Amino acid sequence: MTQRVVVGMSGGVDSSVAALLLKKQGYDVIGIMLRLWTEPDRECDNACCTPDSMAAARRVASSLDIPFYVVDIRDYFYKKIVDFFIDGYRNGVTPNPCVQCNRVVRWGFLLDEAKKLGADLLATGHYARLEKSDKGQVILRKGLDENKDQSYVLSGLSQEQLQYTILPIGAMEKPFVRQLAREHNLPTAEKRDSQDLCFLAGDDYRNFLRRAAPEISTPGPIMDTRGRILGEHNGLPNYTIGQRKGLGAIQEPYYVLRKDTSTNSLVIGKKEELGSTVMGIADMNWINGKPESSLQNVMVKIRYKAPEQPAKISFRENGSLCVKFDKPLRDITPGQQAALYIDDICLGGGVITRDQEE
Repeated sequence: MTQRVVVGMSGGVDSSVAALLLKKQGYDVIGIMLRLWTEPDRECDNACCTPDSMAAARRVASSLDIPFYVVDIRDYFYKKIVDFFIDGYRNGVTPNPCVQCNRVVRWGFLLDEAKKLGADLLATGHYARLEKSDKGQVILRKGLDENKDQSYVLSGLSQEQLQYTILPIGAMEKPFVRQLAREHNLPTAEKRDSQDLCFLAGDDYRNFLRRAAPEISTPGPIMDTRGRILGEHNGLPNYTIGQRKGLGAIQEPYYVLRKDTSTNSLVIGKKEELGSTVMGIADMNWINGKPESSLQNVMVKIRYKAPEQPAKISFRENGSLCVKFDKPLRDITPGQQAALYIDDICLGGGVITRDQEE
């Protein structure tokens, strides 16, 4: 019996080629694009689901002779992703809405829609590989193209979600994907990649927060680690851990160490005070089950484009993890996703917290 697969289409080359490959492999393919929230009058600047992207996805679906639907989830997306983004900054952390969107929207709402259509699988154009273990578990591996690997943003997916997933281009390199699109005359073959958060519509996140939640950009003191007030900041969301520039008229070279929402204070320090060998991970998602003991030889990625770092992982009684790195890292950022790896296997991921054991 032919398996039915829903492809999450964005109007980009990756999801277009994913649909192409599945069609050629004999699947019963259905394309779905989710219409996400964008600020009013900025729809044409969105990083996805613009009118042009919708038109491009329709043309791809037509060329492949597959059904194509657009599902409007603007309100749902705002509640689940945009509010999550704003609340993160309100609480003094730097959230990762892409990881949250994959877990809640693509492998939440879209997967549910796929099941309603009788689909056996959900496919996307992510660069990561899935394999089945002898026990039937899905193993998440890095994409073959190291420059495009997206296993990090999939590290929050559960085993149940991955059981319904197929990633057709995960074992390919991006130039080859584009070449396939050209060979099959797909309208999206030359469309450039987007690196921005989709709902920001190309704007700086600070400007978005000033419009969406102006109350969280209240000025407050800039102080050093000894409590000396050295200046005034213009709102904690405007600063990132490790930032040096933009601290006002402070003459000496200082760096942002942390943001204290309880006092609305920006804590800065000298270069030698920046960085830590320890961090915490909360809400850890173990893709293939929690290990029975601490892990000694794990590689940890603390940002999508950050190089992996060797670390030791131990478990705390409250369920969180303690991560100890071999050397201090300067850009550990609470709220961001941390993904754990052994070789090219992603064990899962969780939310970075500031650990007090420093």
